Amino acid sequence: MTETGTGAGTAAGHGTDWRAWQDSWDRQQQWYLPDREERFHIMLDMVEAVVGPEPRVLDLACGTGSITDRLLKRFPDATSVGVDLDPALLTIAEGTFAGDDRVTFVTADLKDPDWAAALPHDSYDAVLTATALHWLFSEPLATLYGQVAGLVRDGGVFMNADHMPDPATPRLNAAESALRHRRMDRAKAEGVLDWKEWWQLAAQDPALAGPTAKRFEIYGEHADGDMPSVEWHVRALREAGFSEARSVWASPSDAVVLGLK
Repeated sequence: MTETGTGAGTAAGHGTDWRAWQDSWDRQQQWYLPDREERFHIMLDMVEAVVGPEPRVLDLACGTGSITDRLLKRFPDATSVGVDLDPALLTIAEGTFAGDDRVTFVTADLKDPDWAAALPHDSYDAVLTATALHWLFSEPLATLYGQVAGLVRDGGVFMNADHMPDPATPRLNAAESALRHRRMDRAKAEGVLDWKEWWQLAAQDPALAGPTAKRFEIYGEHADGDMPSVEWHVRALREAGFSEARSVWASPSDAVVLGLK
């Protein structure tokens, strides 16, 4: 586990437009998650409410830095440490934020028991993550929650925005899924890139071809995991050491759960 470089050399070498890649990733994710911006907005609202407008944030499983991007636009005096294992998405993140001393990126595997040792700080005002931890099964996710609880300062906050369907409402879940997929099909017909097509495009970019190949060596097409309910997440956060935990936003299939240290 080592801290990554700035990525500026790669960007200069290939003339890559990193902001265009960042925007392309956002569009692809928005296709799957039409209410993606809503969850980001409520997460930052809760950050401001709990720890104020100048937080030190850990962007957990940061990907291209989507949370960090919105964090710094809303709170210019915030700082962010992004941690991820995906070399392609980290390359985009590094290129996007090259030269911004408010941002640091770290390469680490969240399944490694010692992943937090690679971080530059021992504590954070807020730890935020979105649409990433469903790649973990429940047992390692509960372990990760315990590790995160050790990184959040007293009075600080952790939030996870992810798929959290309610198993008690299967008919409602199916109806909502069918509607969402009909809308996705219409958008796809209009030219929106899906996950597979986006990665195919990334593999064709000289600056991303190598990192993309490494990414698929690490993850394959998609990692395994499960999607426990909101109630499971709330219980796991309390058992991990958070004094309060609850959902602060929800759609029929997704939610943001918050743990207050």
